[in-house]
Amino acid sequence: MKSASAVAAAATPDFAAWCRDTAAGIELALSESLPGADVVPARLHEAMRYASLGGGKRVRPLLVHASAGVSGASQRSTMAAACAVELIHAYSLVHDDLPCMDDDDVRRGRPTVHVAFDEALAMLVGDGLQALAFGLLGEAGLAEPELPTAALVAELATAAGSGGMVGGQAIDIESVGRRLERDALERMHRRKTGALLRASVRLGWMAGPAAASDAAGGRALDAYADAIGLAFQVIDDVLDVEGDSATLGKTAGKDSEAGKPTYVSIMGLDEARSLALALRDEAHRALERFGDRAERLAQLADLIVLRKS
Repeated sequence: MKSASAVAAAATPDFAAWCRDTAAGIELALSESLPGADVVPARLHEAMRYASLGGGKRVRPLLVHASAGVSGASQRSTMAAACAVELIHAYSLVHDDLPCMDDDDVRRGRPTVHVAFDEALAMLVGDGLQALAFGLLGEAGLAEPELPTAALVAELATAAGSGGMVGGQAIDIESVGRRLERDALERMHRRKTGALLRASVRLGWMAGPAAASDAAGGRALDAYADAIGLAFQVIDDVLDVEGDSATLGKTAGKDSEAGKPTYVSIMGLDEARSLALALRDEAHRALERFGDRAERLAQLADLIVLRKS
């Protein structure tokens, strides 16, 4: 297990400042990438901005930046990948909250998109955000011909599609009211939650020159990403039980009320927390070969596991 001083690293002023400053840069880049709220069709664009700006932990784009710091990716390609993965995440939340899915009225402490606007527009918001994500990667490739654009697009598409996030969501819907064995639950969440987190790490790595000459480094980051991707969901399940709606910014206890299988329902709170800590340690071990270059990735692993929202 990590020492207490190492665990506290995630709360250091330096890391907090990096998260704050990087998130502010992501917010600005997203705002500039999204169509203006006065551009026709104005209501759609207003809703797209509402869904994407002014909230969220920005964990996925922070992972892109941290991984890009290891690979030596340019600022332009890093920000394009960071915005792309965050737009995919934002679209998934808009659709996830719809009445035909999880039917939630609150997201990030404010009304969900279909409540603030309407259900049909929320569907189109998700569609528009997804298209914009891939457009940003394409534009980055046009600006930097040496960027492996096709590989980046394929990576994000795979993570977001039926073999990843969307497929995991479909399995989640089919599993309501059923008891899943732990290995089946893990397979579902490695798709539903883990795939996009894994892609975040991989996109930052693939965008830099180090990726072409360090296959072992890529495998180490994959191991790191697999560990934090699962840990993120385990902690989500814990917070769904222990957290309150005001802190979480969404409805607490929603999964248990809906009869969804979770790590807490299968393992109990204590075992679920122990699993998350073990996954965090696994993530740190995977980063050892990078030394101080992977400091931000290590701190993000701590943040994911120790978070309260």
